[in-house]
Amino acid sequence: MAPVIRQWEEAGRPISLVMTGQHRNTVDTLFADFGIRAQPRYVYEGPEINGIARMALWLPRIIWRMVWHADTYFPSRRGIIVVHGDTFSTLAGSLAGKLLGMKVAHVEAGLRSYNIFHPFPEELTRLAVFHLSDIAFCPGEWAMRNMEGYRCERINTGMNTIVDSVKIALENSVEIPPKDSYGVISIHRFENIFSAKRLRQIVEMLEYAASQCRLIFVLHPATEKRLRHNKLFERLKQNANIQLKPRMGYTEFIRLAMGARFVVTDGGSNQEELALTGIPVYLMRKATERQEGLKKNILLGKYNFNAFKSFIHQSLQETGRSNTPKLPEISPASIICDKLALYLST
Repeated sequence: MAPVIRQWEEAGRPISLVMTGQHRNTVDTLFADFGIRAQPRYVYEGPEINGIARMALWLPRIIWRMVWHADTYFPSRRGIIVVHGDTFSTLAGSLAGKLLGMKVAHVEAGLRSYNIFHPFPEELTRLAVFHLSDIAFCPGEWAMRNMEGYRCERINTGMNTIVDSVKIALENSVEIPPKDSYGVISIHRFENIFSAKRLRQIVEMLEYAASQCRLIFVLHPATEKRLRHNKLFERLKQNANIQLKPRMGYTEFIRLAMGARFVVTDGGSNQEELALTGIPVYLMRKATERQEGLKKNILLGKYNFNAFKSFIHQSLQETGRSNTPKLPEISPASIICDKLALYLST
């Protein structure tokens, strides 16, 4: 959403930036990366939400707060609540909008895996938000078709706002590092970290990759918590070829990935970002709601160990990839801002 907020601010239009506070410890860095000036209104200001029990208590509480203190979070009821993606924050914002009688616009609408367990619970979250939305900003024709039958206006943004995000990140990176013999790891999805069996399997796969080259494992707080819970954190920490790093800012992560030989991730946004750059990616998932990069530089791994081994070997042998990818000229954030401005002027 950051490129949309940035362009909206540059046009001098008023905005109320409501943050659920789920991942507050990285927000300040993100604001700096994207030059966002708005002062956020936090619905929740406690510790990071990184467990199922905390999430179950947190979600209804923040919805209640947004509705009960609506004047604080939404000064103009004639405005539009704009939500993004498939998180619980997306669902919370959409529900609050409906309860307050406001229009809800969903950015990144129409993405589907057609498998309710992969990704879980994101696939269910998306379906709920589709029903709650008045305006659906769909990143392409495939997403547009997936929104047929829902009672909302569909708008094709051509691609996702990640195009704008990557452009900004590369502009912010003074120097992209040369290709080095390291891989980047980012694992955080519910279905991967809350299954002890699956998490052990992933750790074994990463240990194999570490036997071939150096790894930089960017740890989400929830991932670190589950690794420690399953007594896997020390096992990774003691591996001389695995460097554990805390979750970092957007620009820093893109810069790190641009210098890598490969990336292993379970993130849908990472899939889209890295599809634009051509970096080899092993997607640690059974199914994906996105089409970008599949059968090109993105391998939907389905946890297949043999496919993973082949991916590592091929990635380490690859040469000649450019550090400065040619990105599409389209700006989905501009399309979204123009449409929102038109809605608000009528």
